[in-house]
Amino acid sequence: MARLLRLRPMLDKGGNTRSPTYKLMSAGLWPRPVKIGPRAVAWPEHEVDAVIAARIAGKSDDEVRALVAKLHAARGEGAAS
Repeated sequence: MARLLRLRPMLDKGGNTRSPTYKLMSAGLWPRPVKIGPRAVAWPEHEVDAVIAARIAGKSDDEVRALVAKLHAARGEGAAS
């Protein structure tokens, strides 16, 4: 079953604070959130877990960027969404 993480649980899981996490998203190194309401977003837990696992495995920034792009593509998003 897919779970969605709101901001605080996602930050806790990722081990980062808000500003650095948004910088990682801008650099393509962290998954972007999905809209769950008019003023609410959340992150698919499996995507957060995949990026964390890649970092633990020692993947390079380029490899993580490729992973994030693949995760976004699986959602049906284009590269620039």
